[in-house]
Amino acid sequence: MRRAWGWGWACMLLLALPGCQRDTAELRLRKDMAALQEAVEERRLRDAMEGVAEDFVGDAGMDRAALHNLLRAQFLANARIGIIVGPPSIALQGNDADVRFDAVISGSQTRLVPERMQRYSVVTAWRVQDGRWRLRHAQWTPAE
Repeated sequence: MRRAWGWGWACMLLLALPGCQRDTAELRLRKDMAALQEAVEERRLRDAMEGVAEDFVGDAGMDRAALHNLLRAQFLANARIGIIVGPPSIALQGNDADVRFDAVISGSQTRLVPERMQRYSVVTAWRVQDGRWRLRHAQWTPAE
């Protein structure tokens, strides 16, 4: 009886181990990307900027401060910001990742109907910093 009891506990521990495993790098990246998107949609500027690396570089030499100002201007101009992201293509290389996706971004001064909507092709680069993925480069071009 004791032996059967011991095997039962061993089987339960083996079944529980997969639930204890840490997230994969790609899953953590997807979660951090989603958190950044959510922060922008909810107009939480400080939270959005926490997902951006200090040495961020964007389109036309945009730095982190310019991105901060761009987001702040969009928050002031739009009561609502919507972002729909298509399936990302993720290439991991250690603590760096390149991510490509299409995104539709909408903005409105009212909460009912978007006044403008634009589709973009987006290329981003991410780096693990302090245990989190942070956006270090972004390039977006209007998609046809």
